[in-house]
Amino acid sequence: GTRIRMSYMPDDPDPIPAGTLGTVRGSNPGLYPGDGDVLWVEWDNGRSLNVLVGVDYFDIVGEEA
Repeated sequence: GTRIRMSYMPDDPDPIPAGTLGTVRGSNPGLYPGDGDVLWVEWDNGRSLNVLVGVDYFDIVGEEA
C-alpha cells in the first residue's frame, strides 16, 4: 500500500503523467542481474502500469490509509 507520485517515465510510449499518484500493489525482482525491481502500481487516474525502479522517476509519498 505504498503511495507514490510519478515524476517521469523516459522509456514508455504512453507514460503516466507527471504528478499522478498511485498505490504499489506488489513487486518483482529484475529479470537480469543489475536490473531494478518492477513495481505493480494502480494509478489514481484508473490505469495500471508498472514502474521500473532505476529507470522511472518517482517519489514515495506515504502509505495507503
